[in-house]
Amino acid sequence: MKKLLSIALVMLFVLAGCACAEGFTFKMGIDAEYPPYSYLDDNGEYAGFDVEMCQKVCDILGWNLEIVPINWDTKDIQLDAEEIDCIWSGLTVYANGITEDRFTISTPYSDNSQMILTKKGTGIESFDDLAGKTVGVQMGTSAEAALTGDGEAAALGATFGTLQPYENYNIAFTDLQAGAIDAIAVDAPVANDKINKYGDDYYCLDESFASEKYGICFRKADTELCAQVEGAYMQLVEDGTYLALGEKYELDTSFLVLAAK
Repeated sequence: MKKLLSIALVMLFVLAGCACAEGFTFKMGIDAEYPPYSYLDDNGEYAGFDVEMCQKVCDILGWNLEIVPINWDTKDIQLDAEEIDCIWSGLTVYANGITEDRFTISTPYSDNSQMILTKKGTGIESFDDLAGKTVGVQMGTSAEAALTGDGEAAALGATFGTLQPYENYNIAFTDLQAGAIDAIAVDAPVANDKINKYGDDYYCLDESFASEKYGICFRKADTELCAQVEGAYMQLVEDGTYLALGEKYELDTSFLVLAAK
């Protein structure tokens, strides 16, 4: 009986260890409205730099990919509840509670300077010009945290007439186009994507109000899962896929922090 119990326990541990083996379904949590990193394309398919990198990671590891759109404002709750295996969608690490004491975090892979995006005709040329203006920001982002926290950027946020929260940056940009807001506090790669798509009627102020980086966030206990993903990711850096996809999605090479490593 004891021998049978021992065999059963061994089998249990073996099966548990297979969670990250070939055939595993990897649930990628994304913001589905966050171009150029993750979004729905014109064909109704998920696309973006992060989405394609994740698919190629899964191809290397022999995993199935399931993309799960999440509420960005409650992303950590959904990760803790095991609705997803990671948050991988232009996620700023070491901000909004995404820290190593709570989670396992990958090596950063993209720059995330925080910029002010505005439109010609607003008269905004410097931070001083934002005084009394209405500035949009996505809820649950590092930009919101920086402008409402207790750091240096909060002093800038305090000068705004209104810091207008939005569910996502696409809605905020629509309001900027319509003149309903004066500017958007946004990640540099996202601002760059809008400028690339909509032309030189839109521009960023020269100075950033915060500088951070993107990483992939896992539950604290999932160190092995993170290591597997990171190992496959670095293969894609080394074989040129990382840079090629950056070019495909019109990411400035200065954003691709692993390219020089």
